[in-house]
Amino acid sequence: MTGRLRQGKRILLVVEDDPDTANLLSMFFGGHEFIVDVAGRGEEAVTLARRRLPDVILLDIGLPDFDGYAVCEELRQSPRTSHIPIIMLSEKTSLSDRVTGLGAGAQDYVTKPFDLEELRLRVQNLVARSLRENLVDPRTNLPTGPWIDDQLKRVRERAGWHALQCRIEAYEPFLDQNGFVAGDDVLKFAARLLREATDQLGTPEDFIGHPSTETFLILTGAAEPDALAARLRSRFNTEVVTHYNFVDRERGYILANGPDGQALPVPFMTLEVTTRASN
Repeated sequence: MTGRLRQGKRILLVVEDDPDTANLLSMFFGGHEFIVDVAGRGEEAVTLARRRLPDVILLDIGLPDFDGYAVCEELRQSPRTSHIPIIMLSEKTSLSDRVTGLGAGAQDYVTKPFDLEELRLRVQNLVARSLRENLVDPRTNLPTGPWIDDQLKRVRERAGWHALQCRIEAYEPFLDQNGFVAGDDVLKFAARLLREATDQLGTPEDFIGHPSTETFLILTGAAEPDALAARLRSRFNTEVVTHYNFVDRERGYILANGPDGQALPVPFMTLEVTTRASN
């Protein structure tokens, strides 16, 4: 596994229109170190999944707007959410229903009524498998490794797509001075910024990956990829200063140890974005 395990709680998205079941799952998993988001409709679930990138989704089949099979298929077809593990929840117990759910792209299928402890183990196993197989970066929950390779192959076959390689400059000196927890906070901030900017200036089919610690990748079909790149640079370079302490902000730089042990001034982190056509 590249990098360190992400600190803090995992994110679970519960897609359930029954308030009692949704509250039960929210309270149970909230008491087991999960941040729980709840969506009562399929459209809301897709929007939340794109914005929050949960570690796992518990998806009820019987939703009021469109069924869980359709939600699962839409999440699987979107490059942004295709890597997220999904467990379907259903009162339907037949083999054909289970096959339909797994065929739509779910990793697991659980029938109601379910045992909460068993469901918790299934959720934790899916999280562990994603980390073990290097499918997501544990600090940002963005796809890495084989998912990035698959998406690069996809866009090479499509005209009008661009790859934006985003690199955080001066990250290592910040990490050396402030430690891994502060460094992980910067990576999470960068991931959130990339998602927000891509939602605003990109397309629903855009992909965001995290191939290495300081490097992110956006594959976008945006009509103006340079405008997206400019937004990323501007927001990151403006907002990253909040991650520095008061003394450093007042000074405008940090002091890092040079090769001879002398303190050398190092500028604040910036985001460098390189744009190129994907094919």
